[in-house]
Amino acid sequence: MNWMYPAPFIVEWQIEQQHIDHYAHVNNVAYVKQLEATSWAHTNKLGLTIQEYQSLDRGMAISRHEIDYLGSAYLNDKILCGTWVLRCDKRLKVSRQFQFIRQSDQQTLLKAKTDFVCIALSSGKPQRLPQTFIDAYATVQLGL
Repeated sequence: MNWMYPAPFIVEWQIEQQHIDHYAHVNNVAYVKQLEATSWAHTNKLGLTIQEYQSLDRGMAISRHEIDYLGSAYLNDKILCGTWVLRCDKRLKVSRQFQFIRQSDQQTLLKAKTDFVCIALSSGKPQRLPQTFIDAYATVQLGL
């Protein structure tokens, strides 16, 4: 695979009828949902769960999405969804990169970057990253 960075965390996404729109390809909303699913799968792999977020009264809220749609996916395609933690500032912000590649022809269909801000779940206000978040995200960041 032609990944943009080494050693991505990968989730396999099988395209089903529910992902297809009236143009007979994957709807952009399905891509956004898969970005979230991939991000959560990686976060869980790093040892952070929603229960941990809730017990700390902290969460990571999206402050910005940049999405480049580079090709279309179709029914029954298998997509490899790669992600990396680009940066963790160890204070408030985490940035994540994504790349979705169709397995059959290795075409990159999507590249995206998402910036997150740490918030208190109880108030929605920005808060410093707890040490457990720093330990999880900063240790795998690419530092780009």
